[in-house]
Amino acid sequence: MLDIKYLRDNLEAVQAAISRKKFQVNWEAILDLDTRRRAIIAESEQAKSVQNAANKEMAHMPKGTPEFMAKVTEMKTASAKVKELEKMAADIDDEWKQLFLTIPNIPHESVPHGKTEDDNKEVATWGEIEKLVSKQAIPHWDLSWFSTHVDFERGVKVTGAGFPFYVGDMARLVRALIQFFLEEATDAGYQEVLAPLLVNPASATATGQLPDKEGQMYHAPTDDLYLIPTAEVPVTNFFRDEIIPEEQLPIYRCGYTPCFRREAGSWGAHVRGLNRLHQFDKVEMVKWVHPDTSFDELDKLRTDAERLLQKLELPYRVLLICAGDIGFPHSKQYDLEVWAGGQKRWLEVSSCSNFTDFQARRAGIRYRPKNGGKAEVLHTLNGSGLGLPRVLAALLENNVQADGTVKVPQVLRKWYGKDTIGVAVK
Repeated sequence: MLDIKYLRDNLEAVQAAISRKKFQVNWEAILDLDTRRRAIIAESEQAKSVQNAANKEMAHMPKGTPEFMAKVTEMKTASAKVKELEKMAADIDDEWKQLFLTIPNIPHESVPHGKTEDDNKEVATWGEIEKLVSKQAIPHWDLSWFSTHVDFERGVKVTGAGFPFYVGDMARLVRALIQFFLEEATDAGYQEVLAPLLVNPASATATGQLPDKEGQMYHAPTDDLYLIPTAEVPVTNFFRDEIIPEEQLPIYRCGYTPCFRREAGSWGAHVRGLNRLHQFDKVEMVKWVHPDTSFDELDKLRTDAERLLQKLELPYRVLLICAGDIGFPHSKQYDLEVWAGGQKRWLEVSSCSNFTDFQARRAGIRYRPKNGGKAEVLHTLNGSGLGLPRVLAALLENNVQADGTVKVPQVLRKWYGKDTIGVAVK
């Protein structure tokens, strides 16, 4: 949520900045409602002033006199007017808030111009594909033993498309990846949390999933709860409606959760196998920081995510996402994409984002300055560290050996317990 005072004082600049994004904003309706809302609030305050003045005058008047009774009539009229105006103000305020929530965050000035993912800017690469990708690389779904280790058919039977079973060694490898990601994050200073998998509408609104992505979340209407699309939602809301002492900043947290996304409208070759699922595992890193340091913290967050890919020896590139492709609550966003040697394409495995004060303002998360001044809105950031399915896809494709098995990266073996996964071809 934007600062309404900043919006009023810098309307044209805000409109120009947000026009770089792909989201449509009904500025005319928002500004009209804001004007009407402020007018009704002012009228309501004036009516309350009249009511209070009449009440004070009555306190000094003899009861039962004609003057007193006239003042009683005046009080009743003023009271009725106040109630009427308060209801009108409440109704228009609710309508205005719903419209105000449709305004996305302002993209940072360093975010490149562009309309689609084709305009994203490659800012870094790591790893030589020729050295790190097996010559036997094939799409992971074409591995002869893949369907026995990742059972999509039974997942369809039990739940539906996009909900696979990981079986045997593959389940063990997934667990090893989760353990590796968590230990790396905690070693980097993130405190681990185990978060709820369901959130209420206030939590989803605070992080920007509502109202923008309502159709992408699974909803339990009886309890009005949403299955989380990412651990970002519950973890960011940990401090909702709280004031944090400035000396405690920055605060780093990490958490593993399953994630649930409807991904409506997804189809085609690019979503085969592990490329896109409705349920998947992910470790998330979240930060609450001082506004003056948030873009430095974004660079550190990106480094933390990159380090995981380097230790897994997966070639990757870093994209600075353009204004037309950046998310609704995002101010600046980097995506990390690994090279999947079998598919011969890049797969996104992490987004590292700075939301500035957008989420924190919605969530009511503030910090108290060291000098004891007025509480200020802080900045929030998060990054995937990492999303498992596409990391797993790249590991399987890039490490195929001549006998059809897949070499497991050294950093995972202490949890996985073996050097390879799969069945050798005879």
